[in-house]
Amino acid sequence: MEEENTPEQMEEKKKMAVSMCVCRGCPSFADCGEDIAFCFPTIGKSKCIKEEKGCACPSCPVYTKMSLKKDYYCTRASEKEQMGM
Repeated sequence: MEEENTPEQMEEKKKMAVSMCVCRGCPSFADCGEDIAFCFPTIGKSKCIKEEKGCACPSCPVYTKMSLKKDYYCTRASEKEQMGM
């Protein structure tokens, strides 16, 4: 069973994800002032990125650290949502 994180732990993990994130260098990225690290479940997909022009997710250190398998989190949703969880 997956371990539940406290709100404080989730905030620390979110800060880590944002600090390591490569979203701004992605071909699909569109800057509209929202949080990056779309792979992080509490951030979710972008409200302004609509076109998939290429995906940098697999090359991101967050992708490796969080053992992610999907891509295009900015347009498709978090790992769990893409897996139907």
